[in-house]
Amino acid sequence: MSQFVNFNGKLLPAEAFSIMAGNRAYLYGDGLFESIRIMNGRPINMDNHFKRLYEGMEALKMKPPATFSMEFFENELQSLISENGIDKGGWARLSIDRKPGGRFLPQTNHVDYFIEAQATDENKFMLNDRGYRIDLYNDIKKDISPLSKYKTKNGLIYIMAKLRSQERGLDDLLIQNFKMGIIEGGSSNLFVVSNGVLYTPGLDLGPLGGTMRMQIINMAIKNNIKVYECNISPQNLLVADEVFLTNAIQGVIWVESYRTKQYGKEMAKTLISLLNERWYATS
Repeated sequence: MSQFVNFNGKLLPAEAFSIMAGNRAYLYGDGLFESIRIMNGRPINMDNHFKRLYEGMEALKMKPPATFSMEFFENELQSLISENGIDKGGWARLSIDRKPGGRFLPQTNHVDYFIEAQATDENKFMLNDRGYRIDLYNDIKKDISPLSKYKTKNGLIYIMAKLRSQERGLDDLLIQNFKMGIIEGGSSNLFVVSNGVLYTPGLDLGPLGGTMRMQIINMAIKNNIKVYECNISPQNLLVADEVFLTNAIQGVIWVESYRTKQYGKEMAKTLISLLNERWYATS
Protein backbone atom coordinates (compact mmCIF):
# COMPACT_ATOMS: atom_id res chain seq x y z
CA MET A 1 0.00 0.00 0.00
CA SER A 2 1.25 3.49 -0.86
CA GLN A 3 2.41 5.54 2.10
CA PHE A 4 0.89 8.94 2.76
CA VAL A 5 1.68 12.01 4.83
CA ASN A 6 -0.63 14.63 6.30
CA PHE A 7 0.07 18.29 5.51
CA ASN A 8 -2.36 20.70 7.18
CA GLY A 9 -5.13 18.11 7.04
CA LYS A 10 -4.54 16.93 3.46
CA LEU A 11 -3.37 13.36 2.84
CA LEU A 12 -0.65 13.38 0.17
CA PRO A 13 1.52 10.60 -1.30
CA ALA A 14 4.79 10.54 0.66
CA GLU A 15 6.95 10.05 -2.43
CA ALA A 16 5.44 13.12 -4.12
CA PHE A 17 5.64 15.51 -1.16
CA SER A 18 8.44 18.09 -0.99
CA ILE A 19 9.34 20.91 1.40
CA MET A 20 7.61 24.17 0.56
CA ALA A 21 9.94 26.98 -0.54
CA GLY A 22 10.68 29.23 2.41
CA ASN A 23 9.92 26.57 5.04
CA ARG A 24 11.28 28.11 8.22
CA ALA A 25 12.07 24.80 9.92
CA TYR A 26 14.30 23.95 6.94
CA LEU A 27 15.89 27.43 6.82
CA TYR A 28 16.22 28.26 10.52
CA GLY A 29 15.15 25.25 12.60
CA ASP A 30 12.02 27.29 13.43
CA GLY A 31 9.77 24.45 14.53
CA LEU A 32 8.93 21.69 16.98
CA PHE A 33 8.18 18.00 16.71
CA GLU A 34 6.90 15.04 18.68
CA SER A 35 7.82 11.38 18.13
CA ILE A 36 4.82 9.23 19.05
CA ARG A 37 4.62 5.47 19.58
CA ILE A 38 1.80 3.51 17.94
CA MET A 39 0.41 0.34 19.55
CA ASN A 40 -2.38 -1.79 18.11
CA GLY A 41 -2.82 0.82 15.39
CA ARG A 42 -3.36 3.73 17.82
CA PRO A 43 -1.10 6.58 19.03
CA ILE A 44 -0.37 6.41 22.76
CA ASN A 45 0.44 8.92 25.51
CA MET A 46 -1.13 11.76 23.54
CA ASP A 47 -1.90 13.87 26.61
CA ASN A 48 1.80 14.26 27.47
CA HIS A 49 2.80 14.78 23.84
CA PHE A 50 0.20 17.47 23.27
CA LYS A 51 1.00 19.22 26.56
CA ARG A 52 4.69 19.52 25.65
CA LEU A 53 3.89 20.52 22.07
CA TYR A 54 1.51 23.27 23.14
CA GLU A 55 3.91 24.60 25.78
CA GLY A 56 6.64 24.58 23.13
CA MET A 57 4.50 26.62 20.73
CA GLU A 58 3.89 29.16 23.49
CA ALA A 59 7.64 29.31 24.25
CA LEU A 60 8.41 29.94 20.55
CA LYS A 61 5.64 32.60 20.35
CA MET A 62 3.74 30.61 17.75
CA LYS A 63 0.01 31.18 17.25
CA PRO A 64 -1.79 27.88 16.65
CA PRO A 65 -5.41 27.97 15.45
CA ALA A 66 -8.18 27.49 17.97
CA THR A 67 -8.92 24.08 16.40
CA PHE A 68 -5.67 22.60 17.74
CA SER A 69 -6.42 20.23 20.60
CA MET A 70 -5.33 16.79 21.72
CA GLU A 71 -8.49 15.31 20.20
CA PHE A 72 -7.84 17.13 16.91
CA PHE A 73 -4.35 15.65 16.54
CA GLU A 74 -5.50 12.22 17.71
CA ASN A 75 -8.03 12.23 14.86
CA GLU A 76 -5.47 13.50 12.33
CA LEU A 77 -2.97 10.85 13.42
CA GLN A 78 -5.56 8.09 13.38
CA SER A 79 -6.65 9.02 9.86
CA LEU A 80 -3.07 8.79 8.59
CA ILE A 81 -2.36 5.58 10.52
CA SER A 82 -5.41 3.95 8.94
CA GLU A 83 -4.52 5.25 5.47
CA ASN A 84 -1.03 3.77 5.80
CA GLY A 85 -2.44 0.40 6.89
CA ILE A 86 -0.78 0.39 10.33
CA ASP A 87 -2.88 -1.93 12.51
CA LYS A 88 -0.21 -2.95 15.03
CA GLY A 89 3.06 -1.27 16.02
CA GLY A 90 4.54 1.88 14.52
CA TRP A 91 5.73 5.41 15.08
CA ALA A 92 4.51 8.83 14.05
CA ARG A 93 6.19 12.21 13.87
CA LEU A 94 4.09 15.34 14.32
CA SER A 95 5.83 18.54 13.24
CA ILE A 96 4.79 22.14 13.87
CA ASP A 97 6.59 24.79 11.79
CA ARG A 98 6.13 28.54 11.69
CA LYS A 99 4.63 29.49 8.33
CA PRO A 100 7.01 30.75 5.60
CA GLY A 101 7.87 34.43 5.46
CA GLY A 102 10.61 36.76 6.63
CA ARG A 103 14.23 36.01 7.21
CA PHE A 104 15.22 35.68 10.84
CA LEU A 105 12.28 37.88 11.87
CA PRO A 106 9.08 36.02 10.93
CA GLN A 107 6.34 37.73 8.94
CA THR A 108 3.75 35.68 10.81
CA ASN A 109 3.55 33.49 13.89
CA HIS A 110 0.89 31.19 12.46
CA VAL A 111 1.86 27.58 11.88
CA ASP A 112 1.74 24.59 9.53
CA TYR A 113 1.58 20.99 10.72
CA PHE A 114 2.97 17.88 9.10
CA ILE A 115 2.48 14.24 10.15
CA GLU A 116 4.18 11.08 8.96
CA ALA A 117 3.63 7.53 10.23
CA GLN A 118 5.31 4.18 9.57
CA ALA A 119 4.80 0.61 10.76
CA THR A 120 7.40 -1.18 12.90
CA ASP A 121 8.02 -4.86 13.60
CA GLU A 122 7.29 -4.58 17.32
CA ASN A 123 3.82 -3.92 18.71
CA LYS A 124 4.94 -3.82 22.37
CA PHE A 125 7.80 -2.14 24.17
CA MET A 126 10.73 -4.57 24.06
CA LEU A 127 13.83 -4.37 26.23
CA ASN A 128 16.99 -4.44 24.12
CA ASP A 129 18.69 -7.87 24.10
CA ARG A 130 22.18 -6.41 24.21
CA GLY A 131 22.81 -3.62 26.69
CA TYR A 132 24.17 -0.30 25.50
CA ARG A 133 27.82 0.58 26.00
CA ILE A 134 28.13 4.27 26.81
CA ASP A 135 30.60 7.02 27.68
CA LEU A 136 30.55 10.82 27.96
CA TYR A 137 30.33 13.26 25.05
CA ASN A 138 32.94 15.95 25.65
CA ASP A 139 33.06 17.84 22.33
CA ILE A 140 30.00 20.07 22.81
CA LYS A 141 28.10 21.04 25.95
CA LYS A 142 24.37 21.80 25.99
CA ASP A 143 23.09 25.19 27.10
CA ILE A 144 20.61 25.45 29.93
CA SER A 145 17.85 27.67 28.55
CA PRO A 146 14.05 28.06 28.57
CA LEU A 147 14.01 26.05 25.30
CA SER A 148 16.15 23.12 26.53
CA LYS A 149 13.20 20.92 27.44
CA TYR A 150 11.36 21.18 24.09
CA LYS A 151 11.91 19.12 20.93
CA THR A 152 12.90 21.93 18.58
CA LYS A 153 14.15 21.36 15.04
CA ASN A 154 17.71 22.19 16.14
CA GLY A 155 19.12 18.76 16.98
CA LEU A 156 22.75 19.16 15.93
CA ILE A 157 24.23 18.39 19.35
CA TYR A 158 22.41 15.03 19.35
CA ILE A 159 23.52 14.23 15.81
CA MET A 160 27.14 15.04 16.62
CA ALA A 161 27.00 12.93 19.79
CA LYS A 162 25.61 9.98 17.81
CA LEU A 163 28.31 10.34 15.15
CA ARG A 164 31.04 10.43 17.81
CA SER A 165 29.63 7.35 19.55
CA GLN A 166 29.69 5.51 16.22
CA GLU A 167 33.31 6.53 15.66
CA ARG A 168 34.21 5.14 19.08
CA GLY A 169 32.35 1.87 18.57
CA LEU A 170 29.83 2.68 21.33
CA ASP A 171 26.04 2.70 21.42
CA ASP A 172 25.60 6.18 22.87
CA LEU A 173 27.38 9.10 24.48
CA LEU A 174 25.89 11.08 27.36
CA ILE A 175 25.54 14.83 26.88
CA GLN A 176 26.64 17.26 29.58
CA ASN A 177 25.70 20.85 30.41
CA PHE A 178 28.19 23.66 31.04
CA LYS A 179 28.14 22.86 34.76
CA MET A 180 29.55 19.40 33.84
CA GLY A 181 26.34 17.69 34.89
CA ILE A 182 25.35 14.64 32.83
CA ILE A 183 21.86 15.33 31.52
CA GLU A 184 20.76 12.95 28.71
CA GLY A 185 21.68 10.56 25.92
CA GLY A 186 21.87 11.26 22.20
CA SER A 187 18.15 10.58 21.77
CA SER A 188 16.96 9.79 25.26
CA ASN A 189 16.61 10.78 28.89
CA LEU A 190 18.86 9.33 31.58
CA PHE A 191 18.03 7.40 34.75
CA VAL A 192 20.46 6.01 37.33
CA VAL A 193 19.42 3.30 39.83
CA SER A 194 21.04 2.92 43.24
CA ASN A 195 19.60 0.76 46.04
CA GLY A 196 16.24 0.58 44.29
CA VAL A 197 15.91 4.38 43.96
CA LEU A 198 15.71 6.22 40.61
CA TYR A 199 17.75 9.38 39.99
CA THR A 200 17.33 11.56 36.91
CA PRO A 201 18.53 15.07 35.99
CA GLY A 202 16.00 17.80 36.78
CA LEU A 203 14.66 19.90 33.91
CA ASP A 204 16.40 22.93 35.42
CA LEU A 205 19.71 21.28 34.44
CA GLY A 206 18.95 21.29 30.69
CA PRO A 207 17.69 17.87 29.55
CA LEU A 208 14.81 17.40 27.15
CA GLY A 209 11.51 17.16 29.00
CA GLY A 210 10.82 13.71 27.59
CA THR A 211 7.28 12.33 27.52
CA MET A 212 8.61 8.87 28.41
CA ARG A 213 10.69 10.40 31.19
CA MET A 214 7.50 11.77 32.72
CA GLN A 215 5.72 8.43 32.28
CA ILE A 216 8.54 6.57 34.05
CA ILE A 217 8.60 9.04 36.95
CA ASN A 218 4.83 8.83 37.44
CA MET A 219 4.76 5.05 37.03
CA ALA A 220 7.61 4.57 39.49
CA ILE A 221 5.95 6.74 42.14
CA LYS A 222 2.65 4.92 41.64
CA ASN A 223 4.47 1.62 42.29
CA ASN A 224 6.25 2.89 45.43
CA ILE A 225 9.62 3.35 43.71
CA LYS A 226 11.33 6.51 44.94
CA VAL A 227 12.47 9.05 42.33
CA TYR A 228 14.78 12.03 42.83
CA GLU A 229 15.57 14.75 40.28
CA CYS A 230 19.16 15.84 40.83
CA ASN A 231 22.54 16.46 39.26
CA ILE A 232 24.22 13.33 37.86
CA SER A 233 28.03 13.13 37.88
CA PRO A 234 30.49 10.55 36.52
CA GLN A 235 30.92 9.31 40.09
CA ASN A 236 27.19 8.53 40.24
CA LEU A 237 27.57 6.35 37.15
CA LEU A 238 30.49 4.49 38.69
CA VAL A 239 28.61 3.51 41.87
CA ALA A 240 25.18 2.86 40.29
CA ASP A 241 23.51 -0.57 40.23
CA GLU A 242 21.77 0.18 36.92
CA VAL A 243 21.66 2.87 34.25
CA PHE A 244 18.92 3.08 31.65
CA LEU A 245 17.75 5.49 28.96
CA THR A 246 14.21 6.34 27.91
CA ASN A 247 12.47 7.71 24.85
CA ALA A 248 8.95 7.70 23.42
CA ILE A 249 9.58 5.08 20.74
CA GLN A 250 11.80 2.50 22.48
CA GLY A 251 10.47 2.97 25.99
CA VAL A 252 13.33 1.80 28.25
CA ILE A 253 16.87 1.00 27.01
CA TRP A 254 19.11 -0.79 29.49
CA VAL A 255 22.77 0.14 29.66
CA GLU A 256 25.26 -2.68 30.09
CA SER A 257 28.41 -0.67 30.74
CA TYR A 258 29.99 2.72 31.25
CA ARG A 259 33.71 2.35 30.60
CA THR A 260 34.73 -0.59 32.84
CA LYS A 261 31.61 -0.40 35.05
CA GLN A 262 29.00 -3.15 34.44
CA TYR A 263 25.28 -2.83 35.21
CA GLY A 264 22.28 -5.05 35.83
CA LYS A 265 18.82 -4.62 34.29
CA GLU A 266 16.20 -5.68 36.85
CA MET A 267 14.64 -2.21 37.21
CA ALA A 268 14.61 -1.77 33.43
CA LYS A 269 12.76 -5.09 33.04
CA THR A 270 10.23 -4.08 35.69
CA LEU A 271 9.54 -0.75 34.03
CA ILE A 272 9.16 -2.22 30.54
CA SER A 273 6.60 -4.65 31.97
CA LEU A 274 4.70 -1.80 33.64
CA LEU A 275 4.71 0.21 30.41
CA ASN A 276 3.18 -2.65 28.47
CA GLU A 277 0.58 -3.21 31.18
CA ARG A 278 -0.34 0.46 30.90
CA TRP A 279 -0.46 0.83 27.13
CA TYR A 280 -0.71 -2.50 25.32
CA ALA A 281 -3.94 -3.56 27.00
CA THR A 282 -5.59 -0.15 26.62
CA SER A 283 -4.50 0.90 23.13
